Amino acid sequence: MQLKKPFNQNFTIGILGGGQLGRMLIQSGIDYNLSFSVLDSDPEAPCKKLSDFHAGKLTDYDTVMKFGSACDIITIEIENVNTKALHDLAQTGKKVYPQPAVIELIQDKRKQKEFYRQADIPTSEFILTETKADVQEHSGFLPAVHKLGREGYDGRGVQILKNQNDLERAFDAPGVLERLIDFEKEISVIVTRSEQGEVKTYPPVEMVFHPEHNLVEYLFSPAQVNGNVQDRADTIARQVAEELKIVGILAVEMFVARDGSVLVNEIAPRPHNSGHQTIEANITSQYEQHLRAILGLPLGETDIVMPSAMVNLLGEPGYTGIARYQGFEEVVKVSGVHVHLYGKRNTKPFRKMGHVTIVDHDITSLKEKADFVKRTLKVIA
Repeated sequence: MQLKKPFNQNFTIGILGGGQLGRMLIQSGIDYNLSFSVLDSDPEAPCKKLSDFHAGKLTDYDTVMKFGSACDIITIEIENVNTKALHDLAQTGKKVYPQPAVIELIQDKRKQKEFYRQADIPTSEFILTETKADVQEHSGFLPAVHKLGREGYDGRGVQILKNQNDLERAFDAPGVLERLIDFEKEISVIVTRSEQGEVKTYPPVEMVFHPEHNLVEYLFSPAQVNGNVQDRADTIARQVAEELKIVGILAVEMFVARDGSVLVNEIAPRPHNSGHQTIEANITSQYEQHLRAILGLPLGETDIVMPSAMVNLLGEPGYTGIARYQGFEEVVKVSGVHVHLYGKRNTKPFRKMGHVTIVDHDITSLKEKADFVKRTLKVIA
């Protein structure tokens, strides 16, 4: 029998983006004794103390080229990066995962929607728009969601247009007008595809969004959906990953419509907010899984160890300054509660400062504990 080459750690993984996703990726990589280099525009980014850290602009060609030239494998924790530099780095022999073409597709929501249509992936009806006047010509398509084609993030660049009175708020820039879906639930499936083409999915999770700021407030795993919906969501996530031929992790956010159909909303080619709970609640975390994929290792098992909930820890309205965590001791006394703080010194309203995972075999108790965490743990200044 021919033995495979021994695993070694004589390489550097470069991460474009030094936020909390990169931080948790590094924390997972420490178990494998991996070395990381990080580039971020914020000189005090959360990854600073955990890596070989470089401050610089992620969208600047020369900065990304210089950074990537000193790395062996390059990955991302945010999509707003210079993809021309990543293409050129790949041409020099650097491993760039996810691939630059995948990042380019996902940087533009218009291209995303066209990709779904061409690949026969179920999604909502849509119209590509160029200007505010263009949107106003499609009043018969309302109610709809209007999204900026590029640079929308964490709820920014997205708004609901219910009737003609809302048309004045339409974006005066290239965008996409999507039919408003009468959905029952929003779910997400994390799917991973390795260098060798191995694909594994996590069970669907259920997301509850903040009504004003379009940020996830609660997440429950597993999603409370029937077997048909679960199977359909799993199939769609695998289809998206295979069509993209992505190497790495991919979050596929979906709507479960009231008629039982499952439609793709958006995708993200990186570790994702809807997978944070996998650190405590699944056999393999999404962060370890991403590393396995880009390193060419066998993918880990994704089974749920215990039902879980995740609560995003956001800066409280009315507070800006050095962060303090009110109710911290009361929360960490609760069985099954795991607090993750992101290393951000300063808070501001609705800034993501951390998350809390709660695990419990009893679903009712799980939801009660999640509500307690939400009411009790506050980020103030």
